[in-house]
Amino acid sequence: MSVRAAAWRMLAGLSLWLCLGLVQAEASALLAPQQGEMLNLAPHLQLLEDPSGQLGLEQVQAMDFRDNQADSANFGFSHSAWWVRVHLSNPSAQIRHLMLRQDYPLIDWLDFWSPQPDGSWQVRNTGDRRPFASREIHHRDFIFSLDLPPYSEQTYYLRYASAGPINIGLSLSSAQALFERISLEQLAYGFYYGAFLSLVLYNLFMFLVVRDRAFFFYLLYVSCYGLYMAVHNGLSYQFLWPDNPRLANDSLLLLLGMSLLWALQFARGILATRQLAPRLDRLSQVLQGLCVLLMLGIPGFSYGQLIQPFAALTLVITLQLLLLGVVALLAGARPARYYLLAWSALLVGVVIYMLKSFGWLPHNVLTQNAFQLGSLIEMLLLSLALGSRVRELKRSSYLDALTGLCNRRHFDSQMHKELQVARQLGRPLSLLLLDIDHFKRFNDNHGHQAGDRALQKLARLLQCQVRKPFIACRHGGEEFAVIMPNSSAEDAKVLAERLRRELANLDEGDVPLTLSIGLASLADGPFEQPEQLFAAADEALYAAKRGGRDQLVCYQG
Repeated sequence: MSVRAAAWRMLAGLSLWLCLGLVQAEASALLAPQQGEMLNLAPHLQLLEDPSGQLGLEQVQAMDFRDNQADSANFGFSHSAWWVRVHLSNPSAQIRHLMLRQDYPLIDWLDFWSPQPDGSWQVRNTGDRRPFASREIHHRDFIFSLDLPPYSEQTYYLRYASAGPINIGLSLSSAQALFERISLEQLAYGFYYGAFLSLVLYNLFMFLVVRDRAFFFYLLYVSCYGLYMAVHNGLSYQFLWPDNPRLANDSLLLLLGMSLLWALQFARGILATRQLAPRLDRLSQVLQGLCVLLMLGIPGFSYGQLIQPFAALTLVITLQLLLLGVVALLAGARPARYYLLAWSALLVGVVIYMLKSFGWLPHNVLTQNAFQLGSLIEMLLLSLALGSRVRELKRSSYLDALTGLCNRRHFDSQMHKELQVARQLGRPLSLLLLDIDHFKRFNDNHGHQAGDRALQKLARLLQCQVRKPFIACRHGGEEFAVIMPNSSAEDAKVLAERLRRELANLDEGDVPLTLSIGLASLADGPFEQPEQLFAAADEALYAAKRGGRDQLVCYQG
């Protein structure tokens, strides 16, 4: 082989080596995003774990970083410091003005190094353990500006350290793309917190009107939870206490504890767990006590010592709230349907967020916002549960507690309304008054419990035999009434005789129960007021009693 041929071969090999090196260098550097473009940097990051947390920039520059090939970089609760290296390339002839954004705002210590033209490094130190003014751009997230010179490659470093989860959520964009994204986010947050505020004001008004404690506990829960989410999103630190990093961190734990405390209290009230499930109610009280103990420990313990117990307690209490809903639903509590759907929605959000916090799910838009999306659905459904509660309260206000029939208040209201309708439209209207015979003697001989059972037996008979639009009521004591709209005296006689006959077949033990019934119809006289029709039926009832009881007597005007 000639010297010239050998030289050519060496030159070709050197050229190939240089080309391969250039390709490798270009592959390791990420092209800067174009105007209006936003890039997720997670798959392009290089990571280094520093278990001691003592390494400096010069030391880590000489160390090997590993490539992050995943769509996120989430390490959960980690005592290590984490270093991030990013290579950026600008092949254009113009300088590129870019914005680097870290979208998880609860990072305690965050440092960013960018190279300078003179070969030195500019470091920007921020994090939610430092005053809010340490941020280059005053925003709830951490945003750094960087200028990438033309025809250049630059390497940037970031250092993360936090007592909470280490969620590295970096994106790179132009200023225009970032501001457009922030505008949409602000609109979404405005909707979210506007919905919270609406729920607070609505339930405050309902509490002032209804005076039911369930509304008060719900009001406390929504208020604390709304503030907690504002802390979690970094908004409270930005707008409420930007100069108090300690309060920014402790308020997260305090508001979380208060939210859990009032959520349990609300559930115990609206589901009546003390009566429906005494053991689960006592367990709820124990969990409330744990919430109080953890909150009392906030001044004496660090955020890092308390955040994991709080996270675990959140998951346990959410499961407990779900269990309470299942038990109440099986017991027939009407608000439990909406309640159970509400807490199921929140449970899904909590589980997703907690799995992300412990590093078992990636950090992305869904996992980061699952908590608050689930909470908004939960709040709306809980409002429906409270609406069901209002209907229950309204219903209980006109129901007799012992028999489940309408009470005297409802009877008076309906009699007035039905008489007006009957007179205006020229329709018939009849009224039955029923009285259990010798009920006082029955009570004296067999006791009040047996008397209550007898009243309940007659009530069940009325519920079975009296159909809408007829209305069965307990007027008082052993006296019952049946309002019969659009029914003549003949129609009323048929129902009355059926009731009397059926009750005779339902003896209370060995003691037969009989009925005296008085009937009055609108056609029997010029009844202008409901009291007049009632007096006529009452007169017929006493005539039945004087005539030997166990019979129906019609009013003779």
